[in-house]
Amino acid sequence: MNFSTIGVLRRPIESTQYVSIRYSERLAEAGVEPSVGSKGDSYDNALAETINGLYKAELIHRRAPWKTKESLELATLEWVSWFNHHRLLEPIGYVPPAEAEANYWREQQQRESSPEYTAPPGGPPAAPAGGIKKGEYKSRSQQTMSV
Repeated sequence: MNFSTIGVLRRPIESTQYVSIRYSERLAEAGVEPSVGSKGDSYDNALAETINGLYKAELIHRRAPWKTKESLELATLEWVSWFNHHRLLEPIGYVPPAEAEANYWREQQQRESSPEYTAPPGGPPAAPAGGIKKGEYKSRSQQTMSV
């Protein structure tokens, strides 16, 4: 057998790799920094896939076909708002994610202002950029938006 004519065998790029590469390229084109968790591990991707699956099952497929791009965009905004501010999640105590986050930051602030508090090495954790600001928190009873 003449091995000089056989090229190097390479495994073709997996379709998921292509999607990931294209997704990263599109983020860069739009000037968006990709977001990864503290470790950048597979759990980050699993969380994103779970949310995407819920979005498709609860909104996209349930209300298809979409007549216009604008109607899909508006429905997406409404779904995200509902998911963050109204959906009750068992793992976080049957409260919406936004309320759980507000509770967390309020507890952090109370803990840090107590006389017994000793800051951890490196200082206290910072509030998320663009996150909850003082006076912004609304309980479920104060929320009036219905989706």
